[in-house]
This record gives sequence, C-alpha cells and structure tokens, in this order.
Amino acid sequence: MDITSFLIYCFIVTYTPGPTNVLILSTVQHFGAKKALIFGIGGISGLGMLLGLSAFLNSVLVALVPKILGIMQVIGCIYMLYLAYKIYHMNTSKGSEKQIATFGTGFLMQFVNPKALLFTMTVLPSFVMPYYTSSWMLALFAVVILVIGFTACITWVVSGTVFKSFLQKYQKASNTVMAMFLVYSAIMVSGIVELIRAR
Repeated sequence: MDITSFLIYCFIVTYTPGPTNVLILSTVQHFGAKKALIFGIGGISGLGMLLGLSAFLNSVLVALVPKILGIMQVIGCIYMLYLAYKIYHMNTSKGSEKQIATFGTGFLMQFVNPKALLFTMTVLPSFVMPYYTSSWMLALFAVVILVIGFTACITWVVSGTVFKSFLQKYQKASNTVMAMFLVYSAIMVSGIVELIRAR
C-alpha cells in the first residue's frame, strides 16, 4: 500500500475549499467558532457514515452509484445553490439564519456533497481495500481519514476566527465571494461542464 499517496489524497480533499469548508468559514463569520465547530463535527460525522457505508457495502455501492450519480449531482447542485443564496443574503444582525449552522445540516450536507461522496467511494476501495479487507483495518483507516478531516475542520474554524473581523468588516463582499465559491462548486459537480466538453 502506498501510504504517502493515501495521505496526500486525504489531505488534499479535506483541506481544499469545498462546500463544507466554505460553510464552516461563513458560519464562523456570522455565528462564531462554536457554531462552526458544531457544523463541522456534523460534517465529519456524515463523512464517517459515508466511509462506513463505502467500506461495508462497497460492492453494492459500485453497482448502484453509476445509476444514482446523476441524481445526486442534481440534488447536490440545487442544495449548494440554495446554500449560496442563503449565504449571499445573510446578515449578522439577524438571528434567523442559524438553521444552516447546525450539526444536522453539516451531517446531511455530506450526503448531497458530491466531493464527499466521490471521496468516500474512492478512498477506501482504491487505497486500502486492495491490501486490507478485515473490518478492523478498514475501521482503522476510516479513523485516520476522520482525524485528517477533523484537523481540516479545525483549520477552517481557526482561519475563520483569525479573519473574522476582516470578514465582518467586508461582510457583503465576503458573503458574495463565499456564495460564488459555492456556485462554482455547484456548477463543477452538476455535470454541466462534462456535458459542454462532450459536445
């Protein structure tokens, strides 16, 4: 097993900007580090469930995923566009938007987040399962992935905390940038780009 490639893949996927990380940053800006951490822990929990499903139902997922991938891309795109809209119109002086900063939202986001879905469906089957098949080893590698994911969450929370005053000073601009990152993510995972390239 190439542990270096495995670790590089895990760090790149969990630390690079994606829907969950952008929402962590936005949550820190609007509701503070505690709410962002709760949201992030929800995301890590969802990631853990997806890893468990990938490990123990790999053969079923491999057969099922190609059939539902298009549906998940559309659902994920719509959900990310909805979140982009909510972030764009978010105002820290209002308390009505706290529903996007919950454990449940972070958890459920992973099930419509194509980045998380593709990562969990590929990391164990590609890097671990060809070499280890015991439940204990799969669980051990899943824990390693979750620890890496948690450190990424903490990094985004700390970054958001460090830059919070800047982000709040330029709230409309930062909301716009974060919303645009989510729109970009939605476009990239929707499958539209592949359709255009295929023509």
